[in-house]
Amino acid sequence: MEKKGIGKIAILLALTSGDQDNIKKYYESKNYVVYKGQAGSMDPKKIVAAIETAASREDIIRENYHEEHALYHAIIEALSGYCRGQVMLGEVLRSAGLTFTIVRGTLIEDDRSSGNWIAVVLYGQIGSPRRGFEHEAIGMGIQPI
Repeated sequence: MEKKGIGKIAILLALTSGDQDNIKKYYESKNYVVYKGQAGSMDPKKIVAAIETAASREDIIRENYHEEHALYHAIIEALSGYCRGQVMLGEVLRSAGLTFTIVRGTLIEDDRSSGNWIAVVLYGQIGSPRRGFEHEAIGMGIQPI
């Protein structure tokens, strides 16, 4: 089986619905920390806060500059991709309803020499705050810790 990178693991988990326990257990056995949550808002600050809160609450990051800084930049990078370069939602009458995943571990599966990394993937709906006027979007950010 091909070894996966941390980004592919995060995307796989974000796109999987239904029984995710097997995927989570497999990568947790490979020393990854994985979390999947949901957020929605017309304010990007609320999405950032939801992801940061989940990462802290689930002990994915510790309270120190390097870990918080890496997470912040991974979130902003993912939001930039999700919003297609313009990290604006409510200001331009766009809303987002998304699933987010956070994965912490080595850059490549079973490669301890690659160090510690964090990946954030955002996947969901973005568009007008009117039902039926949205479409799918995805964004990913990966940062070293």
